[in-house]
Amino acid sequence: MATRVIPRRIFKGSRYNTSTKPLNTVHPSLTPAITQPALFEKPPKAPAEAALGIDDAERLFASVSTGRLLRSAAMLHATAVGPMVDLGMWVTRSPLFQSGLPRDLVMYATRETFFSHFCAGEDAVTASKSIGALNDAGLRGMLVYGVEDAHDNEGCDRNLNGFLDTVTVSKSLPPSSVSFNIVKITAICPMALLERLSDLLRWQQKDPSFVFPWKQDSLPIFAETSPLYHTQKRPEPLTPEEESDLQLANQRLLQLCQVCEEANMPLLVDAEHTAVQPAIDYFTYAAAIKHNKGSNPIVFGTIQTYLKDAKDRLLLTTKAAEKMGVPMGFKLVRGAYMSTESKLAESFGHASPIHTTIQDTHNCFNDCASFMLERVANGPDSVVLATHNIESGKLAVAKAHELGVGKVKNKLEFAQLYGMSEALSYGLSNAGFQVSKYMPFGPVEMVMPYLLRRAEENRGLLAASGFDRQLMRCAEFKFLFINLFLT
Repeated sequence: MATRVIPRRIFKGSRYNTSTKPLNTVHPSLTPAITQPALFEKPPKAPAEAALGIDDAERLFASVSTGRLLRSAAMLHATAVGPMVDLGMWVTRSPLFQSGLPRDLVMYATRETFFSHFCAGEDAVTASKSIGALNDAGLRGMLVYGVEDAHDNEGCDRNLNGFLDTVTVSKSLPPSSVSFNIVKITAICPMALLERLSDLLRWQQKDPSFVFPWKQDSLPIFAETSPLYHTQKRPEPLTPEEESDLQLANQRLLQLCQVCEEANMPLLVDAEHTAVQPAIDYFTYAAAIKHNKGSNPIVFGTIQTYLKDAKDRLLLTTKAAEKMGVPMGFKLVRGAYMSTESKLAESFGHASPIHTTIQDTHNCFNDCASFMLERVANGPDSVVLATHNIESGKLAVAKAHELGVGKVKNKLEFAQLYGMSEALSYGLSNAGFQVSKYMPFGPVEMVMPYLLRRAEENRGLLAASGFDRQLMRCAEFKFLFINLFLT
């Protein structure tokens, strides 16, 4: 049966308020809460809103089928209900549902609901079809092989093959349909080794006389404001076996970078929690020095702006890279490990490394975005602005227009999670900017940690997706009204 699309006339005259207010919490999340207006309220349009078209549901969702619209509304409503999220996490983690028929039922329910909404598919073929659907709507995909962590070399090698296959799939798709391939260093280097490396790098920051024979050329990892409390005593040097494992991890990343460079496909390194982030930055910057040339960086790092030292580190790293003649690419995000970071800092008797208020996080993201846009306009650097925050989107658009930075391949990209912030994604795309969706794929069991993290760590984001839910609820209401009473 053909998919019925909501006629454009249904949305005629609908306008929405996009003003925001702070969350009632001291911990930052990706998006502030949304003030809910009356369903058909018509506030005056602000210039930035008019530029993005985010107040016009007719234009935003004209290419979205009714079925997807209704499913999106249902998923966003469900993930905004705290008790439902708690129940879902309990079921997926409970020993009662880890085997036999109960497990099969949980996997089936997850696959047909949250997985199908937030993930691109269970294999590369399905993911490529999801990317094709995005391309038809004017968006691009960031293809993410959804593996998380590895604990031995065998697992790392297996994960590397998955990342390499993802590059191959990306090359087979129409040009520019995939903007980035994503890699997690935690998947190609054993976690225990990343923790050891991070301890050693932190201690070297405390004591510069602490030198390592294995260390490659890199860029500044720490600022004076960076937290170092994770490492309480001088760590032992790497053992010969650990040095061998480090060499293997370097070779894996080198191989992946080389394949991406040959395919002219940028590789974006995801960020993790601060316990292992120093080692991840070390790997990323060492690879950037080798592979980032000319005016199109191949290796991109990630800066989490909910951290108090984010801007200081960004300034230090870009300054050092500029002196070395290395063009840099960064993805700016707010962050996704709020509760983990705060609990870890508290366990060491230290203040949280995360900004005290949500507004401080917003300000940090916006300041870093403005700084990187200046560098994009005046040099070889590139930036991905990964935000679900409408105000940040509007500020970045205004700054980009001011600097004359527009739709330039791989220099400026906006990004949102697949299944989230559809209004902002389509609004930015309609305004002429490149927009990508972060699209993890893989078997449900493999992607489950990603889904749990989305639910647990980004609860504030899910609850604050009011703008999208408002638009979709309006569409749902009108669709039901038309079908029940006018047909």
